[in-house]
Amino acid sequence: MTDMILTGGTVVNETARDIADVAITGGRISAIGAPGTLGDAADVIDVSGLHLIPGAIDMHVHFREPGYTHKEDWETGTRAAAMGGVTTVFEMPNTHPPTRSVSEFRQKQDCAKKACVDFGIYGLLAEDNIDELPELIEAGVNAFKCFMGNTFGNLPSPSTGAMLEGFEIIAGSGLRISLHAETASIMAWRQAKLEAAGLNAPLYHITARPEVVAIEAVARAAILAEWTGARVHVLHISSAGELRPLAEAKARGVEITGETCPCYLFLNSGDYDRLGSVIRVNPPVREARDSAAIWDALQSGVVDMIATDHAPHTPEEKTNDIIWNADCGFPGVETQMPLMLTEVAAGRMTLEHYVRISSANPARSFGMWPHKGRIAVGALADIAAVDMAREEVIAAERLHSRGKITPFEGRKTVGAPVHTLVRGAFVQRDRQMVEGMAGHGTQVTDIQAMPAPNPRNMDQSLAHLLGTGAAT
Repeated sequence: MTDMILTGGTVVNETARDIADVAITGGRISAIGAPGTLGDAADVIDVSGLHLIPGAIDMHVHFREPGYTHKEDWETGTRAAAMGGVTTVFEMPNTHPPTRSVSEFRQKQDCAKKACVDFGIYGLLAEDNIDELPELIEAGVNAFKCFMGNTFGNLPSPSTGAMLEGFEIIAGSGLRISLHAETASIMAWRQAKLEAAGLNAPLYHITARPEVVAIEAVARAAILAEWTGARVHVLHISSAGELRPLAEAKARGVEITGETCPCYLFLNSGDYDRLGSVIRVNPPVREARDSAAIWDALQSGVVDMIATDHAPHTPEEKTNDIIWNADCGFPGVETQMPLMLTEVAAGRMTLEHYVRISSANPARSFGMWPHKGRIAVGALADIAAVDMAREEVIAAERLHSRGKITPFEGRKTVGAPVHTLVRGAFVQRDRQMVEGMAGHGTQVTDIQAMPAPNPRNMDQSLAHLLGTGAAT
């Protein structure tokens, strides 16, 4: 017998919607049909009036474990994800220790045993772990992260030479390399000058990291990706300027994708006085013209997806009169969907387009399609049941993250996920967490299948030259 039928809802994918019943068996969608036509099930759930969309896939979260569990851990982070309609997360490597070797990857996997939703784990691409990359690939990391610019954890940014060698190695695996695309040397130079001059107000965070740092970094990374055939992904796009090298690289055939985050869409430099150090994030929230350009790029497809850079800290760590002493980032995995659905309700984008940027495109770009990113027969039953009329107010104290501070405090939203299913099981129901779901999440390695790699210029790679002796 079918395990469950969701009946009476409106099924929405990236290109179409229809009122239909959804049958779930063994964690996958086993049938979709007109209401009342799918027969019997052990459990029939009436979702009339709700929209059933593929659960959001957030390619950019920091769950802080191991090393910083006073900020977040895998259970609290994935509870927040479930409350936000997010069914899959990819977790970043700047923990303590960083995920730079197989032993540290295994430690991260052990921490992730508490996850309520499915997950991927990033391995680190840094100056000092180039020799570890083949073993990390073999061990089953789901992607790599390269910090071209500094951020929380103060991991040294790799030189361009180390980046090139890392790209050469990873290109052969087909895995995607996600980039914190800011140029470290420019930012370090400018921040030191500003600090020495006693310029400590929040707005100087933008001065330290002008958009040229992103423009240069995106262009440089795209050239390295073009040369090696590596797949790359530009994280947290914050400026109008970096859209040009991104679009130009796509036009040249570079395998490059890009994401933005709600803070770059909904906040701008006019919010710094109101929010103070709470707004500090890397890269910084910029001008209103940048937000407008990113919205346009998200609509046109130049920017492929929405993510959150979920980066919780305690309120004490976030609030400081000296901007350089305030930790960067804030929670986001629980608030992204309500914020974006509010724009859908306002007519800024269709729900189908939201599905594309929140689920379908991430699934394709990181090798999880057709298992994730769609509501279709054979796909995993990762579903957010959304009430498009539900009105709520964002309040930090009600967030399920340990980071009880947000720049969106008090913002009214329209539309919210009232149920979240991961592989056919409710992890959030009626806006309440289902207890006992810690450990339900699984790593996506078993379903992940990136397209065949297309490495280039390998006859000029270091590995080839050193291996053949041609370098001498």
